[in-house]
Amino acid sequence: MSREEYNYSKRREAAMRKRRRQRELRRRMTLTGLGLLVITIILMVAVMIAPKEKDTKTNGVAQEDKNQNAQTGQQEPEYITYIGVEDAPEIDEQLLTINEYSRPGDPLEEVNGIVIHYVGNPGTTAQANRNYFEGISITHEASASSHFIVGLEGEIIQCVPLDEISYASNQRNVDTIAIETCYKDESGKFSDVTYDSLVHLTAWLMGKYNLEIDQVIRHYDVTGKECPRYYVRNEWAWDQFKEDVVAYIEKNGVEMKWQVE
Repeated sequence: MSREEYNYSKRREAAMRKRRRQRELRRRMTLTGLGLLVITIILMVAVMIAPKEKDTKTNGVAQEDKNQNAQTGQQEPEYITYIGVEDAPEIDEQLLTINEYSRPGDPLEEVNGIVIHYVGNPGTTAQANRNYFEGISITHEASASSHFIVGLEGEIIQCVPLDEISYASNQRNVDTIAIETCYKDESGKFSDVTYDSLVHLTAWLMGKYNLEIDQVIRHYDVTGKECPRYYVRNEWAWDQFKEDVVAYIEKNGVEMKWQVE
């Protein structure tokens, strides 16, 4: 081999070694870059997951219940807080026998209001009106009842369970609680003791079902019938009654929780 051929061979080998070093350097740089990218992604995922893990640890039993609800398909109950009257008035429970004329036994699936009535028969007692509702199960002369009757002396008789409909408020039977109220004369005005019991009962039912005062209505507001007479003929007295119910709640109300269905 001549000297020129020898020098050419050496230069060629040197060039090839240089190219190999460059390729190796590029390969290492690529691997390093990929390694850094993977590490970056892992750190980002860790940051995103960390708060959830913290919540899981701090929630304890509540979180376990939530996980169990998720597994069983059940939703965690939601609650709202409001002010209501916790103590019920004294109630004499005299439930009607189940019959198609006054207590059909049909479920009251929701309560969206309270309907105030008057019995339409001046001077009669709460007991007499309750007995009338029971009697029409035999006479079949009408279809009528109510959940409660407030008497001349402020007594309260319950005729129908609160989870059943009564026959009092026409198309609103399906979503309201009905209160019949006794009175002394044709004016339809309630005595003070009757009025006070009606205010207490209405306020307690509002708390029980988390209702607003605008959801307390007259039979008149459903059908246009003059019932309760005094509150139809004297709109100011109806407004005063609602104001007195609100004032009772403000004075006697306590913080309560209502489960959202």
